[in-house]
Amino acid sequence: MYDFVDRPVTSLDHGGRFLVWSMRAWVKSMHESRCPCSAIGPAFAKWNMIAGLSNFHKMMLIFNRFAMETFRFCSLNCNLVTEHEALILSVFQGTRMLRPDVVRATLELVVEEIALPDLVPVILSLGRSLDEAGLYSTEAIEMSPEKR
Repeated sequence: MYDFVDRPVTSLDHGGRFLVWSMRAWVKSMHESRCPCSAIGPAFAKWNMIAGLSNFHKMMLIFNRFAMETFRFCSLNCNLVTEHEALILSVFQGTRMLRPDVVRATLELVVEEIALPDLVPVILSLGRSLDEAGLYSTEAIEMSPEKR
């Protein structure tokens, strides 16, 4: 997680940028009482992630309802990754490394136990969607060398 906190969003690979934008746009839509799937759906379609849209929505709903603390997300134009955004990015790095044990262990620290049986498979499936769409780099979610 600490690999991502306070990093410029522009230093993330396409998958990391896509996830950060999607999280922020989802939260913004919910705040505005708009359907988040309608708001982010076109971007999911553009990036060949439409198959992952329902799992992304489920993930965000579960975080919204069952997180042990209120998650904080930046506005869409903010260029730094927040602590909670970084946490979610690190969970997806665990899926990229094919480490469901790491994914579950991380999630156990941030959501109520009752949510884990639903959340873990949703995140693993969303990770597969990211992989199938080509949004994972060869080094998982990484900082580009020129931004280090």
